[in-house]
Amino acid sequence: MSVEIEESEVDRALDEMLRRLSREVRVPGFRPGKVPRRVIEARMGGAAALRGEALREALPDFYARAVVDTEVDPIDRPEIDITSGDDAGPVRFDALVQVRPSVAIPGYQGLVVTIPSIEVPEEDVVAQIDRLRATAGELVEVDRPTADGDQVTIDIYGTAEAAAGDGSADDGSADDGDLSAEDYLYEVGSGGLVPELDDALRGARAGDELEFTSALEALDRSVSFRVRVKGVKELVLPDVTDEWAAEASEFETVAELKADIGARLRRIRVAQANLALRQRAVDALVELVDEEIPPVMVEEELAERVHDLSHRLESQGIGLGQFLAATGRDESEIIDELRASALHGVKADLALRAVAEAEAIEVTDDEVDDELEAIAKRLELDVERVRADLERTGRLPAVRSDRRKAKALDWLVGHVEVVDEEGRPVSRDDLDVDLAEEESQ
Repeated sequence: MSVEIEESEVDRALDEMLRRLSREVRVPGFRPGKVPRRVIEARMGGAAALRGEALREALPDFYARAVVDTEVDPIDRPEIDITSGDDAGPVRFDALVQVRPSVAIPGYQGLVVTIPSIEVPEEDVVAQIDRLRATAGELVEVDRPTADGDQVTIDIYGTAEAAAGDGSADDGSADDGDLSAEDYLYEVGSGGLVPELDDALRGARAGDELEFTSALEALDRSVSFRVRVKGVKELVLPDVTDEWAAEASEFETVAELKADIGARLRRIRVAQANLALRQRAVDALVELVDEEIPPVMVEEELAERVHDLSHRLESQGIGLGQFLAATGRDESEIIDELRASALHGVKADLALRAVAEAEAIEVTDDEVDDELEAIAKRLELDVERVRADLERTGRLPAVRSDRRKAKALDWLVGHVEVVDEEGRPVSRDDLDVDLAEEESQ
């Protein structure tokens, strides 16, 4: 961009700097705000040096205004070269900046998106019924081999083996500590203690004595366990009858209860399907982008994602080192994952812009005003202040652009072909109707 700034605007910038310096500079014999211009010029190295400093401070605003006026869409910092007006008169400068590229999205009008089925399997309803029955279940002593789901009362004793090279003998008198418990009620198959316990308990009866060894990473050694099975109980669930349904719920019959559970599960599935539809529509669109993406865009997006991750961890009181230790990954692995996600995000941004351009999707001034009001409300600021700040920093076009991309996504979601995981077409009426019901709950 070649930009010319009128001399009057340069003078205003210079006057603003003089007023600020007059308040800030401390000169013997002059009150703050009353320091003459000639004194300030002398302090700054002369009139030319003062003008140069005023231009240095004002150039970012001049550039931001030029970006708004020309509707240029920069993706990097500009290289600015003042070509005239250093000493007097209007100022002219050239700004060289990399702009957001356009990408091709061939075939975007024929995308097919697969979403999870919104139909609720009968076994899901039965599972919910069983959970409700379990709240009124009764533990009954049984005389049979244990099976998954049984509640067993056990005494369990663990002895940690001596660590290699410590010279101690395993005499069975090692400190049991938290490795032992008596009259412990345990659900077989729950995996609540060590995996070997479930294997040992399956098929056992009351009175059996069991032994096994487990390698515990927390202790960095093996532990020998002895288990005494003292009792086996089975959770007996109430029969599924209308009487039970009336006692356990607000419904009079099992049929009504099942219908309600099915409807609730369907609403959940519809909500999940709609989320999947939007995400997978974007994923399918991104697959069409084959151009090379400017590295500066990916690195900027990566920096934002790293910042977001750090902020989320800090809000939970977790440091990056703790997070890496807990997940068993190193920093480079996390960065590689975030970089791949950043590249996907940049491609999605460019692809949605391409859809908006291809479909002539525009944003009205009223829609921009609505966005500004939403931003102001979120930040608890006056909307006119928000508008002025965005205009001053040259970010107001980004508000319009974001709204345009959102409309492009809505268009895309509304025009892709939707099928379930079996390849069967999904009616949008089903999705829309159920979403309305979900919002009314």
